[in-house]
Amino acid sequence: MPTANAPLFEHAVQTASAWVHDVGREFDTDDRHFAYRVLRTWLQTLRDRLPVETAAHFAAQLPELLRGVYYEGWNPSAVPEKYDAQEYVSRFAVSANISVQDVHRAAPAVTAVALRHLSPGQVDKVLDRLPEEIRALLSPAA
Repeated sequence: MPTANAPLFEHAVQTASAWVHDVGREFDTDDRHFAYRVLRTWLQTLRDRLPVETAAHFAAQLPELLRGVYYEGWNPSAVPEKYDAQEYVSRFAVSANISVQDVHRAAPAVTAVALRHLSPGQVDKVLDRLPEEIRALLSPAA
């Protein structure tokens, strides 16, 4: 009986693992803990800067396990948190345990991964809800 749903969970794990793997590839590293930390931070800092309705619509596009990561610790009554790009960078660096300078590489790298796994229109729609300076920080190089 316990193994009856195993294929469903395996697919969820494989999908989330593919995202983590792709983030690691963006940094040319096999350190999955690092890749996961950066991905989790990208998801949660984005979530906290978005209005509730936009955050929920974006979450609906995420794979099941990543949706759980996205919602972990979320307080919808406290969002959107209104802060500028400098504060966004600071929060990202602390949460991901990376340097402030590395955020300027990490944030657009994860956005590039999201663009590969989700509908580009969906990602663009979410980024359009952010202030220009934060959107520029998250946008991958052309």
